[in-house]
Amino acid sequence: MTLQWHEFTSKDELDLKLAQSIAQQLQAAITERGSASLAVSGGRTPAGMFKALRTSAIDWSKVIITLVDERWVPIDHADSNERLTRENLLQDNAAAAQFISMVNDAATPHAGLAGIEAQLKQIKAPIDILILGMGDDGHTASLFPNAAELEAACASTDWVAAVTPPVAPHSRITLTLPTIAKARNLYVHITGEGKKELLQHAMQEQKSLTEQYPIRRVLDQSEQPAQVYWTA
Repeated sequence: MTLQWHEFTSKDELDLKLAQSIAQQLQAAITERGSASLAVSGGRTPAGMFKALRTSAIDWSKVIITLVDERWVPIDHADSNERLTRENLLQDNAAAAQFISMVNDAATPHAGLAGIEAQLKQIKAPIDILILGMGDDGHTASLFPNAAELEAACASTDWVAAVTPPVAPHSRITLTLPTIAKARNLYVHITGEGKKELLQHAMQEQKSLTEQYPIRRVLDQSEQPAQVYWTA
């Protein structure tokens, strides 16, 4: 898979350009199909982009937003991706969007899977726009190297899978690799020289050695060329 790189001199420039590209794709989906879907990642990296995107002049009432993955914690928890998304994206114009949570009242993500799966069926597959991040170990979404459930999550035909990270805190729920790979527009949003080098290394590895890099496995199976947005 050849990646399409977009490099920027500042994080502010990256945030603005990525927000503009996503807004254009959302508008195109609304025009073509009457609605649009957006799956976003958590963490600190996308906060600035969210703030730029949420003022876009599109009909947000026709947009469904969900998460690429989530920690199985209450939505007011400091580590909740939903909390960050509500605080930074679901404001201003984007407050009109429908949001589908990736957590419920079940005790574990394994127990809550069926309920989340049913909720996500409100989205017309495939997802229109999906934004991935990447960890320092090459994980993306909550597809972690050496996780017990990794292979199942990479092969499942379901929307979501439960994952227990080998080292990171909290059990997780994640979109499965096939769900991610089918997205109409796939973005990888990363910052820092280390992440750039890691992604380039992962993409250059021999196919037989890519099992340790879930990001490579996703991008190898992506049905569309992935757009990488990066700044130091």
